[in-house]
Amino acid sequence: MKKHAVVTGGGSGIGAAVARRLLADGLRVTLMGRSIERLRAQQAALGDVAIHACDVSDEASVNAAFVAAGDVDVLINNAGQVETTTFARTSLELWQRLLNVNLTGTFLCSRAVLPGMLARQQGRIVNVASTAALKGYAYVAAYCAAKHGVLGLTRALALEVAAKGVTVNAVCPGYTETDIVESAIDNIVAKTGRTPQQASAELAKANPQGRLIQPEEVADTVAWVVGNSAINGQAIAVCGGETM
Repeated sequence: MKKHAVVTGGGSGIGAAVARRLLADGLRVTLMGRSIERLRAQQAALGDVAIHACDVSDEASVNAAFVAAGDVDVLINNAGQVETTTFARTSLELWQRLLNVNLTGTFLCSRAVLPGMLARQQGRIVNVASTAALKGYAYVAAYCAAKHGVLGLTRALALEVAAKGVTVNAVCPGYTETDIVESAIDNIVAKTGRTPQQASAELAKANPQGRLIQPEEVADTVAWVVGNSAINGQAIAVCGGETM
């Protein structure tokens, strides 16, 4: 029987690329996300995938989605959200929302699948954590705090389940050509008057290779982690050398 992978935030970007790669590797894939329209579009593009609407920050929504999905062998915690502002202008609502989506969502989804993985003595949890889990970035304090929390959760849970057939790892992309980065580019254009090309080049400068990471490169790394039982508790940067 094919192993079953769930990809949260599967409606676009990295999530869709990961789903495509896992399908190519022979896994059965379920996509989860808040927008059922986006999920349906990916289902049409990818073919044989299941979809379930899920707000990862809501416990009841997570529990219902994972009950509907059934046993899960591979969980890709990819759902995420970022919003830029100064620390002084970071409201409690924004702070809590970014922690809820990026960190609490990872906790809730992992908690939903872990009992079954432990019972079967096998499983893979891969958290898409961002280089914001490894370093600081100005104007995204809440996002960095949440992603640093994801890495702490990854390392703690990895040790807890290390002898039980389950691995937990983080994949940490740099600026990747996704909707999130497109929004960042739009924000730079609006605030600075730069062209979209100039704004994109500014983000690409963070990567010593001078380019944006492609979603497929992140997907390849996720697939490699899924296929290796000795990789556990790691933070694997996909960023062209931005972090060392």
